Amino acid sequence: MRTLRGLLLPTIGMVAFVLLWEAAVDVFRIPSFLVPAPSAVYEELIAFPGWYAEQTAYTAMVTLAGFVLAAVLGFLFAVVITESPLLDRLLFPLFVALNSIPKVAIAPLFLIWFGTGALPKVAIAFLVAVFAVVIDASLGLRSVHPDVLDLARALRGSRLKVLLRIKLFAALPSLFAGLKVAMALALVGAIVGEFVSSQNGLGQVILSAQGTFDTARVFAALTILAVLGVALIGAVDLAEHLAMPWRHRSVRRQRPRAAAAERQLDPAAERQLDPAAERQPDPAAERQPDPAAGRRPGAAAERPPGVAAPRQATG
Repeated sequence: MRTLRGLLLPTIGMVAFVLLWEAAVDVFRIPSFLVPAPSAVYEELIAFPGWYAEQTAYTAMVTLAGFVLAAVLGFLFAVVITESPLLDRLLFPLFVALNSIPKVAIAPLFLIWFGTGALPKVAIAFLVAVFAVVIDASLGLRSVHPDVLDLARALRGSRLKVLLRIKLFAALPSLFAGLKVAMALALVGAIVGEFVSSQNGLGQVILSAQGTFDTARVFAALTILAVLGVALIGAVDLAEHLAMPWRHRSVRRQRPRAAAAERQLDPAAERQLDPAAERQPDPAAERQPDPAAGRRPGAAAERPPGVAAPRQATG
């Protein structure tokens, strides 16, 4: 039921957005060369389905190649800088400096070095995506508690065993978070590479349609890119569920327990859930005796020992 609800709500939102877009173009009479209607974008897509599929496959291939390189080499680099403080101080500043350079400025060099094929686009996608993998993987590898590492060393665990059996499992949540970001960035890098020089791909489709003011074709390519990005990130999310099934099961179990514990710790929240609880008398207050209940009329209250009675005024 929860999965169906998770799919239904985004679908409703997307359909509502498309309907509002179509209505806005029709009501405000927006020219088609500025913003085309969704119906015009759909007609463009169904007019050349095979050609769009070919361009999408090329962009997806470049994206996946850059992503795989970023995932493998980025994780290995994260292992190196976390296992060796000397290499961390030596290499990480250079890595940050390289990442600070705009990739569009490096793209012409890649064309000179690797030619005009798919290799320079893969290199740009790799450079754009690798930084996210390195940062999140290194944070995950460093997240192991020092006491756990001391215990592993006391049990004569080798450095490789500690890395594979302790640090790797501790780094999986952060690693997959970085992989999701890296997948989106790899797609961006592939499009940037196709903008610079390419005869194929969705980036080349957008660039060529821009010169002829064919905005319907531009929006068609953007729509395919959006669907492709969601599909690729969804594939990484599926891999995360398969690699860490225990984590998602524990999260589902902890949600109702956390809600129950929060209600027990917050009486105000309990009263909001049950307004009749405010009207119920407190049994402890009913059991407390009233000091004046058993006293005779006119009798003075009992005085503590050592306290003299007050003097009465005489007339």
